Amino acid sequence: MAHNHSDHGHAGHNHSHVPEITNINKAFIIGIILNLGYVIIQIVIGLQINSLSLLSDAGHNFLDVAGLALAMVAFKLSKSKSTNEYTYGYKKSSILISLLNAVILLISISFIGYEAIFRFQNPQPLPGKIISIVAAIGILVNGISAFMFFRDKGKDINVKAAFLHLASDALVSLGLVGGGVIIYYTHLYWIDPLLSIIICLVIIVSTWQLLKDSLRLSLDGVPENVSLQKIKDKILNISGVKDFHHLHVWAISTTQNAMTGHLVVSNELSNEQVSKLKHAVKHELEHLNIKHATLETETEICAEVICGQTHSH
Repeated sequence: MAHNHSDHGHAGHNHSHVPEITNINKAFIIGIILNLGYVIIQIVIGLQINSLSLLSDAGHNFLDVAGLALAMVAFKLSKSKSTNEYTYGYKKSSILISLLNAVILLISISFIGYEAIFRFQNPQPLPGKIISIVAAIGILVNGISAFMFFRDKGKDINVKAAFLHLASDALVSLGLVGGGVIIYYTHLYWIDPLLSIIICLVIIVSTWQLLKDSLRLSLDGVPENVSLQKIKDKILNISGVKDFHHLHVWAISTTQNAMTGHLVVSNELSNEQVSKLKHAVKHELEHLNIKHATLETETEICAEVICGQTHSH
């Protein structure tokens, strides 16, 4: 028994350890409608009273609307079936879209920051009361939208991004309420561009980790929820496995991970026993967030004598 290749896929049992996301499409649609309506309110009133903080927040919220729409598309594409041209379907698009979302958000803050610095030098009178009222609507809109994604935020990077953006928007709106109150009572109009800069910092903090995660997955790095050491330890503890090497793990989509590896098995095992062993290994891998596994098996004799020279890569 020199080499024995297995097909990649599930471990043969029909239960899954990958968390399922339910009813998320409805959350995306409601979130888009609520936030788009709020953006229109912010733009109309922001232009009327010439408030940079409202307009910059409107720009940020509009990008979040675009982000929600892209994330919804990604979620749909992640369910796509394989074809002859795309053997994993369009699952990878969910990773590329999360990367695009992060880049768009970071680009947007450069424009907000530039305008804020200009306004610092030329502060303009603003009605603080109106700013507070509009921002209070934002707390409600973003709070409701974020809550709809709360349950599933740990299951998908795009859902997590949606939750983080909406939750940070709610905090920004809370800051704008406070800023409006300060302007109303003190007439310190430079508070408006200061709030814009704070909004920029909030966006950077909430987006930076998303950028890092999505960039890592785009470059086929090991997903954050996967531990190579845990995989090795778990597999080496299975009876019949003598060694495990050539381990590669990457993300197919924002919710599914794949792995390839070489199993060195005991010389005494029959083909049927090797097949059962691979079944057991794949079962364990599903517990470790690996949904698709391709395993190559070789005996100890092959590993030491025939194939030893190929194990350096």
